[in-house]
Amino acid sequence: MMTDVVEQNSGAERSRPAGERTDAPAAATGTGTDDSAAAARIVAIRERIDEIDRTLIELWHERASLSREVGATRMASGGTRLVLSREREILERFRQALGADGTQLALLLLRAGRGPL
Repeated sequence: MMTDVVEQNSGAERSRPAGERTDAPAAATGTGTDDSAAAARIVAIRERIDEIDRTLIELWHERASLSREVGATRMASGGTRLVLSREREILERFRQALGADGTQLALLLLRAGRGPL
């Protein structure tokens, strides 16, 4: 979802769509600052964030695959499609660690592994 970005110049503000380029040097670096030291630090931090994102995506796929394997093994042995007590345990673990956002994340993880209910 794209949001509007508020741009400030000489005390005047204007709203522009996110992603709209300006002629300002800060826009050229994509860091939102003209300070070269700050821009370099932002670039380095973003590189680490990108590494973390790649790892999260890899782990997401691995978790979903393992979860599907558990479900297939359980069903092949005559068991149920899912175990609600296990899902509640996962939801609670994520809620305790991350609050309401953790619950939402856990729901997405569970769905990725077992499909929609």
